[in-house]
Amino acid sequence: MNSTTDLSKVGAGFSDLALGSQAVFRAALEALSHPGRIVDLPHDAEVPRHGHAASAALLLALLDPDCKLWLSPMLAKSDAAAWLRFHCGCVIVDDPGEAQFAWIAGGDEAPALERFAQGSDTYPDQSATCVVDVPSLADGADAEGWTLRGPGIRTETRLCVDGLPQERAEKLIAQRAAQQAAFPRGVDLFLATEHQIVGLPRTTHIELEH
Repeated sequence: MNSTTDLSKVGAGFSDLALGSQAVFRAALEALSHPGRIVDLPHDAEVPRHGHAASAALLLALLDPDCKLWLSPMLAKSDAAAWLRFHCGCVIVDDPGEAQFAWIAGGDEAPALERFAQGSDTYPDQSATCVVDVPSLADGADAEGWTLRGPGIRTETRLCVDGLPQERAEKLIAQRAAQQAAFPRGVDLFLATEHQIVGLPRTTHIELEH
């Protein structure tokens, strides 16, 4: 951690580390087991001022001193970096390709998914997991939204990612489609609002309905 960081201004983590982490792990597993399902992420951590609260709590539970984390520019310059380094002991890296985890703020442009670690055919678990802040999530009951198919989904499900610019959504979905030809390699995604998450593992096929 930077020697100039004022530790008195770093918010607390979970009040009970074991119970808090277990609750978030359960939420993360539910989200990945049921792609497209909107999962509440309750916690009591004093999260950073920058970035979405659910993203911060998720990474607080997932990261440890052996993990390398890439932060998008807004987060890298904010209190989020100091908070995660202090509580998790993780290493913040400048190269997305070195990271096991990434956190992308809503206002930042995300690197192409191919720039993150993809794993290998032998060790697909060595790929990156990216947490992406989005304005809001809703079940896609209308004609617009994302159509999801794949393991964990009975036939198909719909998801509305409200407030995400169309161009950014199209780019993300196109990159995911290109990656799926390399399965089992690929990047797993979480979309996060302030209080909820959605899991999009690499096995999930996404189509954008207009």
